[in-house]
Amino acid sequence: MEIKKILSQHRRDFTAIYKCEHCENETESSGYDDSYFHQEVIPNMECSKCKKKSSEKYKPRATKYKDSQVV
Repeated sequence: MEIKKILSQHRRDFTAIYKCEHCENETESSGYDDSYFHQEVIPNMECSKCKKKSSEKYKPRATKYKDSQVV
């Protein structure tokens, strides 16, 4: 899965539309804006339609705030 669009964000919590790179299925879900979430959680999300995870070509987004920054 990858983030298609962030719908709202409050501090590090956000709601986004995620899109499957394989079947283009879209899903709305919440997330947390830190490096771990972008590098580990998102690429390991399983698509509800095709049941696949991101490929090794997945490139994580940058976070809005540095991990060491208190928001």
